[in-house]
Amino acid sequence: MNEPTAEDRRLNRSFGWLTLLGALLVIAGVIGLVYTGVATLTSMLLFGWLLLVGGLVGLLHAIESRGTNYFWLGVVVAALNIAAGVVVIKHPEGTAEALTMFAALLFLTGGVFRLVGSVVVRGPQMGWTLLQGAFGLLLGLLVLFDWPHSSLYVLGCFFSLALLFDGLGLIALGIGGRRIVSMVAGRRDGGQRHTGRTSTSPEGKQK
Repeated sequence: MNEPTAEDRRLNRSFGWLTLLGALLVIAGVIGLVYTGVATLTSMLLFGWLLLVGGLVGLLHAIESRGTNYFWLGVVVAALNIAAGVVVIKHPEGTAEALTMFAALLFLTGGVFRLVGSVVVRGPQMGWTLLQGAFGLLLGLLVLFDWPHSSLYVLGCFFSLALLFDGLGLIALGIGGRRIVSMVAGRRDGGQRHTGRTSTSPEGKQK
């Protein structure tokens, strides 16, 4: 059997790193589901730093493009991002409460619209749409009735679930990619062995 090529080894390493990253995300997601309060604060701080860094990058980009028609718009947007990032970093608990209230209202309005739309339209997916609407309405009411205490775990739970499912997706991609590389390498090696046997056989036996 031939040795794996340099390209095969490179692809295997790349998919191996994807699998490792997915495993780390899964571990982080599980830990976040256990400690939802810590996950909520962590997600708020991460959100604040992303706003702050994005605002600074946008401000630098606006300064580089000064003299254009969009200079002041870029400065205003960057300043708003920087201000929002500073507020979120300094007050993560209050930001979590505000975002939890916003999420609850989104669940409520989305659930009501799905329920009303499914009854009015009465399409082929009416039952599934009704179920989605009822679930969204119930989830919004549960979050709203437990507010502001729900802000301690709702965002952290969503953040942890996102990490968990992203990690599982990366693990599946990494394992599947390594299998595909192995299958392609095996077929290539089989084709090379078949070609070698054909080329070394006596000419009188070839048709």
